[in-house]
Amino acid sequence: MIMIRAIVRPEKSDSVLAALMDAGFPAVTKYSVAGRGKQRGIKIGEVTYDELPKTMLMSVINAADKDFVIETIIKTARTDKQGAFGDGKIFISEVEESYTISSGVQDTPVASEGESA
Repeated sequence: MIMIRAIVRPEKSDSVLAALMDAGFPAVTKYSVAGRGKQRGIKIGEVTYDELPKTMLMSVINAADKDFVIETIIKTARTDKQGAFGDGKIFISEVEESYTISSGVQDTPVASEGESA
């Protein structure tokens, strides 16, 4: 299993959530964050906003679905066809274990072709 953390523009988060739902990936945690990337915020006149509002979407999926989910997020969160500074970032990390709190059962990833769970 892998965890995908996507930091996107707040106005794009509902579209990304809908695209993930339509693609069969409804399990997402959403929360508001603030930060800056390489552009170091934005300057409007004499005022510099060094922390911009963003939305973080977090999902744990089977590793076999990684490329498809990343493509879905990028396609939906990107501004126009070429994208723009501030569109966001996606981080991928391995998930060693997960447990369902209500049952206490350890979740088992679904094995893809050629992979054992």
